[in-house]
Amino acid sequence: MTDELFKAAKDAMAFAYAPYSKFPVGAAIRGEDGKVYKGANIENLAFPQGWCAECTAIGQMIMGGAKKIVEIAVIAEKLPLCPPCGGCRQKIAEFATRDTCIYLCDEVGVQKTLTIDELLPFAFETEVIG
Repeated sequence: MTDELFKAAKDAMAFAYAPYSKFPVGAAIRGEDGKVYKGANIENLAFPQGWCAECTAIGQMIMGGAKKIVEIAVIAEKLPLCPPCGGCRQKIAEFATRDTCIYLCDEVGVQKTLTIDELLPFAFETEVIG
């Protein structure tokens, strides 16, 4: 299962639009429906108004009808084990459980696995989240 997410994240990275940072990133989410949703970072000239790969994948998941992230893989071309940024950590937490797995990948495959609770131990929560 993790190999499928790794491949999907790597495939998604090929669609990154990163002419300013030159830092392509790909992400793949498995929703509670079992489907895989992909995303890449998309920049624009009004930096930092672009969006991250994880955000794109979350949008795809929501538009596909899923509401919960079961697991997510992230890969960056120029940085091994690229964890989600702070904003994306909170976005992931919004649609995850504390045990949702985050797979950090390099060009070979999954190299490190963390839960969202490990990645964002004091996530902002309300009665809606958690």
